[in-house]
Amino acid sequence: MAITQAIANTFKKQLLEGDQNFSSASGDVFKLALYTSSATLNSATTSFTTTNEVANSGQYTSGGGALSNLGTSIASGVAIVDYADRSFTGVTLTARGALIYNTSATVANAAVAALDFGADKTATSGTFTVQFPAFTTAAAILRISG
Repeated sequence: MAITQAIANTFKKQLLEGDQNFSSASGDVFKLALYTSSATLNSATTSFTTTNEVANSGQYTSGGGALSNLGTSIASGVAIVDYADRSFTGVTLTARGALIYNTSATVANAAVAALDFGADKTATSGTFTVQFPAFTTAAAILRISG
């Protein structure tokens, strides 16, 4: 089992079919779920699953939490999306990765991207925060270029 950082293949197709809306004002609802090192997440992941999701603890419950979409932009031919960092408080958990998924898409709970933290990350009776990269064409969590 392994988590490989990747944009979901089905997400790419759904973009072309108009099934994903990243508008910060009236767009879809995206969530972030956390997973243990036993999970298999990669470009072939099609939707949110509870298999090997971290256990409920504190503010973290199955399905994770909603992401705050801070907007989209395009520069130098690269389209990007930005999310606010996502924190879960009062938790005791260990996560190896996460899944961004769309709860509003035509396909229920459609996978957007698998995130690999590179190693297990732990919070003990504290706050677990997923910090998203800078909102730039070289670093944003979701980037589309030609």
